[in-house]
Amino acid sequence: MSVTSSSPEPRPPATVEAVTRPGVTRRNMLTAGAVGAGVLAASALSVAPARAAAPARNRPIRDPFTLGVASGEPHPDGVVLWTRLAPDPLVADGLGGMPDRPVPVLWQVAEDERFRRIVRTGVELARSTSGHSVHAEVGGLRPGRDYFYRFRAGRDLSPVARTRTAPGRGQRVDRFRFAFTSCQNYPDGHFTALARLAEEDLDLVAFLGDYIYEGPAQGTVGRGHLPADETWSLAEYRVRHAQYKTDPDLQTAHAAHPWTAVFDDHEVENNWAGDDSDPDTDPAEFLRRRARAFQAYYEHMPLRRAQRPNGPDVQMFRRLTFGDLMDFHLLDTRQYRDDQVEDTDRKNPSRTLLGARQRGWLLDNLAGPAARWNVLAQQVFFSQRDFLSGPGGDYSNDAWDNYFAEREAVRDHLTAAGTSNPVIITGDVHANYVNDVKADFDDPASATVATELVGTSVTSGGDGSEQGPNDHIQLAENPHIKFLNRRRGYVRNTVTPTEWTAENRVVDYVSRPGAPVRTRATWIVEDGRPGARPA
Repeated sequence: MSVTSSSPEPRPPATVEAVTRPGVTRRNMLTAGAVGAGVLAASALSVAPARAAAPARNRPIRDPFTLGVASGEPHPDGVVLWTRLAPDPLVADGLGGMPDRPVPVLWQVAEDERFRRIVRTGVELARSTSGHSVHAEVGGLRPGRDYFYRFRAGRDLSPVARTRTAPGRGQRVDRFRFAFTSCQNYPDGHFTALARLAEEDLDLVAFLGDYIYEGPAQGTVGRGHLPADETWSLAEYRVRHAQYKTDPDLQTAHAAHPWTAVFDDHEVENNWAGDDSDPDTDPAEFLRRRARAFQAYYEHMPLRRAQRPNGPDVQMFRRLTFGDLMDFHLLDTRQYRDDQVEDTDRKNPSRTLLGARQRGWLLDNLAGPAARWNVLAQQVFFSQRDFLSGPGGDYSNDAWDNYFAEREAVRDHLTAAGTSNPVIITGDVHANYVNDVKADFDDPASATVATELVGTSVTSGGDGSEQGPNDHIQLAENPHIKFLNRRRGYVRNTVTPTEWTAENRVVDYVSRPGAPVRTRATWIVEDGRPGARPA
């Protein structure tokens, strides 16, 4: 239940710290709750404390906001605000140290970081059936502007964080800046790239899958997975998500910018496809596992109620609009796909990656009234990628190459529908690529119909390198691939009505903390001219 009002609660003193933008610091974020908790204890709103009552002087401090706060899914009039109450987030039962009862959680949105101008406030019930997570869908905000938000449960105040609404639909937008990344395997390294991303001047972060990894890997950098085994139960998925969410760099990045996100495979199980999984696993058991994984994912992400799972099913494909400048089509390339097959069957015309309903939705949107730039935000490699030198070919089965006919249908539709400036953004492969999407990938002279920007991982694959030992084969066999680099990081994008600038922002190591970020390459896509060129 949500109670929303534009009447502010009594204002806190101006000593409350805030996460600001740009120049977000972890210290600001993590100290905000500690400074503000005491000064708001006498608030007029009566909310049951999240911990057992005890004399304040003797009671141990058990912060329920150990997993931080986040915002996401920006609309012109509002955003989703997220937190999860978990004073003991890594306990094996997955309950986060919370009692088995609902806890009221106050949320506030203000125009200023000191909360002198509160514009929206409300209460959500954090329930044990949802892991005591909170998803407050805030409306009534103004388009295209910054806001600050926080939560309070009992006497505990969360960190203050920043969010931003989307520009109004059809509103003229002169510039929009966003970053995208994916694949943050906790044991593979430190989330330094996210700390650097938090310092950027951005309107949005898009995370394209593999937010957690389900496997038992422990790594070599002192960041072994909890639980130590592969995740199967709801409790295990909750603990795994909570472990990732305790990372201060991830918390800082969420507190700095609104996010939008889609899952890939590792949020559930490696390389899962549709309703089936490992041939040794009973399909019914896999669907039960998928339901548990989807629930834990929702409980830990700033998603709208429309993305709340119904057992093993969830509506993840959706569209975000950013004025007259950009439409974001977020795709689900896991839930409806046919199983992966060998190369000999990949051209079967009946094979689908998107499923009929999602494909129809996408093609309709791409043919309708559109913004200047049309983004397909998705998980797996879209362009052809031949790994074999010489005649023949060797293609990944976990990519659009394995769904040849559907890729052709989407690609051809972009031309037939006259889709304005299609740009495909991709994760999954732990490397930066820049690809021309060709009308015929086997004919380098054929027309370029779209641009694909593939972003590298946060940590997956470890420190990375400039190139891998066989990357020269990829570049030789696939002339539409213009760039390939295997450092970690993210892609920063500045979009205007006349051009799209993509910068491959990389860190040189993740095996230890503190790496600086640098721009490895910069690419320009001009309005009306598909394909990227070096800046």
